[in-house]
Amino acid sequence: MAMKILNVLLSITLLGLGLTTAAYAQTSPSAPYADTTCGTWQGDSWTPNGSCTGSVKRHARVEGTITIVKGHLVTVQQSTGVVIIDDTPALSNQFTGKVAVGRRIVAHGYWDGDNFYATIITTLSPSS
Repeated sequence: MAMKILNVLLSITLLGLGLTTAAYAQTSPSAPYADTTCGTWQGDSWTPNGSCTGSVKRHARVEGTITIVKGHLVTVQQSTGVVIIDDTPALSNQFTGKVAVGRRIVAHGYWDGDNFYATIITTLSPSS
């Protein structure tokens, strides 16, 4: 009798896991954040257009010299420390130029938590 009860409980548990997995597989992931939908960069100023819904990202500018390039991650040395930039959005937009060690850059983009995503990367002028 105990074995029969155990089999029933095990069957219910496995059925529950199967239903949870099926429901999870049908849930579509949220759309990625596209900052061009939310506004534009005008020089070094971010101008939101008011069409973004949900959480709006904190836009910023990061300036420095590239010290490491590893896939879509670019390490930038600044006078105050190091920032690691994810340049996937800039690559998708084709706004990166050549990402190479030693290049002095200005990256415009946004912070998502502790991660900076560059949407535009330009070369820093020598006079800066």
